[in-house]
Amino acid sequence: MCGRFSLFEDIRSLEDQFKFNFRDEIEMRYNIAPGQEILAVIDNDEGRIGKKMRWGLIPFWADDEKIGYRMINARAETVEEKASFKDALKQRRCLILTDGFYEWKKEGKHKQPYRFAMKDKKPFAFAGVWENWNKDGKDIASCTIITTSANEIVGKIHDRMPVILPKEKFEVWLDRSLNQASDLKKLLVPYEGSFMEVYPVSTAINSAKNEGKELIVPLNSL
Repeated sequence: MCGRFSLFEDIRSLEDQFKFNFRDEIEMRYNIAPGQEILAVIDNDEGRIGKKMRWGLIPFWADDEKIGYRMINARAETVEEKASFKDALKQRRCLILTDGFYEWKKEGKHKQPYRFAMKDKKPFAFAGVWENWNKDGKDIASCTIITTSANEIVGKIHDRMPVILPKEKFEVWLDRSLNQASDLKKLLVPYEGSFMEVYPVSTAINSAKNEGKELIVPLNSL
């Protein structure tokens, strides 16, 4: 699964890299947790735009928004079969922007957190799907990160990883005219590990209350 990630790049730089418009600001985050606000990119009638969403998809048919805490990830292998995700896969796909994510490995009696990022230090995009939920006067846009089997880098720590989309696949993933699950699932594969790096970080990342640049510093540099 993917249960924690970061995004601290300047918003104007993100707009330039991912070619979208965003009429707001977003806080730099080093420790984004489920249920919190994230930045997604979608395609609508205005073109490619940035949209704040809650991490943890709330199906449109749900009675309680708290279901979203159980919907932070969707498995690529079954995303088109699940009632919570199948309509969103066909109609509401997004890029979830990030510059790194975390996984934990049991080492002795404790779990050691590791950070995964790109070797070039640039932000990248997870494949996601999103939904609008309206009930009792609340209107919430929410999303989930699609996961797949781990590549050779992530596999040393965990058996799953988020689907990372190459830049040349962004347009296809966001294209609202494409709605065949069989074609879309061809994009949901492990990312090339040779472009990625991994290193241990402080267990301070374990608490969602902790924030700050020190959370991404390699453990042996602290």
